[in-house]
Amino acid sequence: MSIHIVLVEPEIPPNTGNIARSCAATGSVLHLVKPLGFSIDDKALKRAGLDYWPYVTVEVHESLRDFMDKYQGRRMFLATTKGSRNYSEADFADEDMILFGRETAGLPRDFIAEREAADPGCTIRIPMSQDTRLRSLNLSNSVAIVLFEALRQLNFPELK
Repeated sequence: MSIHIVLVEPEIPPNTGNIARSCAATGSVLHLVKPLGFSIDDKALKRAGLDYWPYVTVEVHESLRDFMDKYQGRRMFLATTKGSRNYSEADFADEDMILFGRETAGLPRDFIAEREAADPGCTIRIPMSQDTRLRSLNLSNSVAIVLFEALRQLNFPELK
């Protein structure tokens, strides 16, 4: 039983390292979709993940299209500030995939529109202040918030 966290074109090594650590601690699968804003061997990436890298299942995909071709038909939620509903309103299930976009731009708008047309309600958001100076939360914090809601709904499978 696991949740899949998908980072589409992540840019900041410490964020990805922190997310890898969360995935290792929860038995979640981490997907990294290229292009990446860093090398997987990056020291900052390794430092942020500390010694957790051997304990996380990581899949690297050459592009968003390659990822979608491999996992077509799987249930996916797109985390975006423009999501149609609150993340806690989603009904998460085993093997769901939760996609997060780049730190500076989020998920591609055309991709969001395409997915919403095929699966209305697949976009989720974390409620935030309407203060326009605050664009979004930190990526690793956002992943942790949504991941733990999904795990809570599944009664924290295999976690103690």
